[in-house]
Amino acid sequence: MSADALVIRDLVYRWPRQRAACLDIPALTVAAGERVFLHGPSGSGKSSLLGVLGGVALPERGSVTLFGEVVTAFGGRARDAFRADHIGFIFQQFNLLPWLSACDNVLLPCTFSACRKRRAGDPPAEAARLLSALDLARELWPKPAGELSVGQQQRVAAARALIGRPELLIADEPTSALDAPRQQSFIDLLLREAGATGATLVFVSHDVRLAAHFDRVLALAEINRAADGAAA
Repeated sequence: MSADALVIRDLVYRWPRQRAACLDIPALTVAAGERVFLHGPSGSGKSSLLGVLGGVALPERGSVTLFGEVVTAFGGRARDAFRADHIGFIFQQFNLLPWLSACDNVLLPCTFSACRKRRAGDPPAEAARLLSALDLARELWPKPAGELSVGQQQRVAAARALIGRPELLIADEPTSALDAPRQQSFIDLLLREAGATGATLVFVSHDVRLAAHFDRVLALAEINRAADGAAA
């Protein structure tokens, strides 16, 4: 596996029907196993960048290489398969399936990826371990995700991202709905799981108080030449 988890070269991205680019990043490299804290104000392009890194969006120009694979050259189906196998994504809006139980939402990556299922070992037991570690009461596990509170849904989304030991964890404002004690527990678990598996972590937050937990702190405005006109 490449010593670099992530390499960006000459990346330009703009939203459809927008004249100005929201991302213009000449270069960025993140080492395998590195824990990066990325911050910036609303409008600096944070969520747009994470979407490109996760293969959810394609840049207008440039390349994203993950673990030696130029994923921006993949077709849509190949990008989806790569993301399912290698990336744990905590979306800002959670993206849970509201009619599925909390536990079944956590197990979804093991349904879509044989790699994640194999690495999870016993997926139901691993889902239970993660939900317990994230302090989600056992009686909530069979409930539909749509009936949970915002904070509870956020913890389910985190467990879903962690199951199956993905090599890259991407977290978009993952602690915004958690109270202070659960926020600290969440950070501790995320760093512990990443450390145990050697996963690379890209963590986006506006809360710079969390930055001390990470190996490197990046302000998006320092690497994004389009930051002044970006739309996160």
